[in-house]
Amino acid sequence: MILFRIDYFSAINQKQYIMRKQFVFLTVCLALILAMNSCNNNEIKVQGSLKTWHKVTLSINGPEVSETGTPNPFLTYRLNVTFQKGDQKYVVPGYFAADGNASETSASSGSVWKAHFCPPEAGTWEYSVSFRQGEEIALSLEEEAGEPVGPDGLEGSFEVESSSNDAPGFLSEGKLRYVGKHHLQFAGSKEYFLKGGADSPENFLAYNGFDGTYYGGDSEQRSGESAPNEGLHSYNPHIDDWKEGDPTWQNGKGKGIIGALNYLSSKGMNSVYFLTMNILGDGEDVWPYTDRNERYRFDCSKLDQWEIVFSHMDSLGIMLHVVLQETENECLLDAGYLDVQRKLYLRELVARFSHHLAIKWNLGEEHHATSWAPYGQTVEDTKEMANYLRDIDPYDNFIAMHTHSNPEKREEDLRHYLGFETLEGPSIQAGNVYNVHEDAKQWLRLSEDSLHPWVVSLDEIGPAWKGALPDEYSPMHDTIRREALWGNLMAGGAGVEWYMGYKFPHNDLNCEDWRSRDNLWNITRYALEFFQNYLPFHEMQNMDDIITAEDAWCLGKEGRIYAVYLKRGGTTDIQLPAGHYSISWYNPREGGNITVGNPIKGTANSPVSIGNPPEEQGEDWVCLIENQK
Repeated sequence: MILFRIDYFSAINQKQYIMRKQFVFLTVCLALILAMNSCNNNEIKVQGSLKTWHKVTLSINGPEVSETGTPNPFLTYRLNVTFQKGDQKYVVPGYFAADGNASETSASSGSVWKAHFCPPEAGTWEYSVSFRQGEEIALSLEEEAGEPVGPDGLEGSFEVESSSNDAPGFLSEGKLRYVGKHHLQFAGSKEYFLKGGADSPENFLAYNGFDGTYYGGDSEQRSGESAPNEGLHSYNPHIDDWKEGDPTWQNGKGKGIIGALNYLSSKGMNSVYFLTMNILGDGEDVWPYTDRNERYRFDCSKLDQWEIVFSHMDSLGIMLHVVLQETENECLLDAGYLDVQRKLYLRELVARFSHHLAIKWNLGEEHHATSWAPYGQTVEDTKEMANYLRDIDPYDNFIAMHTHSNPEKREEDLRHYLGFETLEGPSIQAGNVYNVHEDAKQWLRLSEDSLHPWVVSLDEIGPAWKGALPDEYSPMHDTIRREALWGNLMAGGAGVEWYMGYKFPHNDLNCEDWRSRDNLWNITRYALEFFQNYLPFHEMQNMDDIITAEDAWCLGKEGRIYAVYLKRGGTTDIQLPAGHYSISWYNPREGGNITVGNPIKGTANSPVSIGNPPEEQGEDWVCLIENQK
């Protein structure tokens, strides 16, 4: 039934597109003339705080059009703004913004067009506007395609100051970017990033405060998946986490979702996973379009409201893990190919959201065909999609791909992408948490061998019915703490997001209260704090082969510093270069400060014991070993 629906809707969409194209061809010339005549005032407003890493918005008076009108403003016009300072040049896609205040007014028509810029440097930035018209011109990468209209050729400049070191969240850190290593780095602070956060609910944007958002499914639960949410998220348990001065829209909407993010940030989490389109997927309640069955027109007010939430995430220091599709709808747009629908979808998301400071573009959840979802994008389809996304994103934001949970299927799929430079890392789904450590080691090693190192993160754990349990069922989360969280980090991985299993309260589709896993966030934070406070983790690599204990892992920088994770306490011998080393102990269940142990002396030829943890033998401990020279 699912497969029939995918094929059916794809066929209907293609037929509708051909009919629309014929109609547009007959009317576009007259409509363009009328639109040009309506564009008499070429005023440009520069809005924003005008500081590095803060959003600067150009609001441009352009053709007056409608989301549903002819010509289609999303296809027939193309706004690009070039921002330049010296040899730094960013060509930023713009978008139709209705009346310019659609988040408040719910407007669907107007003459305001916008482009967002994230300045990486203080000083004078010059801008020039390219505003072109023509059939499907929005999808063209050719600079001179189409014909100029209204604001085309307008120029100006603005002054940018340096951001304050105490600016909130990522606003003091700068853009998070791939730098050819196994960890992402902030362009401003030069600090490296490890993530911890929420993988659920994946339909995070199915929020009842957003315009045009409703449940569009049939309420049937599929095997191996969460029950559909017949309503929408309200996040009522988090309304009290909203703070005076936090954003809202339309007389107080948004407090639940803003409060939920406040709570997660207060627990030290820095990443949230969410789908931007789940039509025909698990939730059937998230899409950027004006309607569930629309593919060529976008809901300006809904997307403006998304932007309010995403901007708040920047200020909290929470990464946007943007999942572009899921396995059930890989072939919804253009039957899986890179064509009009898919290009338009990607361009709108890039134009509206690529300026955000920490973005992970995920090409698809559980990507590629499998036994239970036999229709999917091919490897070549996926590579073309990734390359187009790279071509239109002015900031070269991080691009990843979510895998299937089966290790053989993951192996089959990921090997096609080793050395493919547009893909910068896998988003691992692990059906068996006991495979996490060795799996991460493998992909880190293979990507090194391909000369294109991957950022390897763990973004979903199985089994699907279980995932990360609520605290009431597993207060200390012993298995996933040891095998998933520390398993990924001690391999040299980039961090973890927690999926919530479908047989338990607050699951992958209906989670309303992130406090259901309050201690899970604590335990995750303890791991991140150890790595960030005590280790140069971006310079370290897995060294399991230098320790003798079977139930332990080692991460190190040879001759300088080592971390040994003992999953069930005890001790191990370690082979160290000659020198004098200090020993300290860290409790991954409680966090806090390290406890000083007895120093040891390394020799060139024989292993040496690290000693025993200070207490609670049989529990997991981390031993920090530092060369004292």
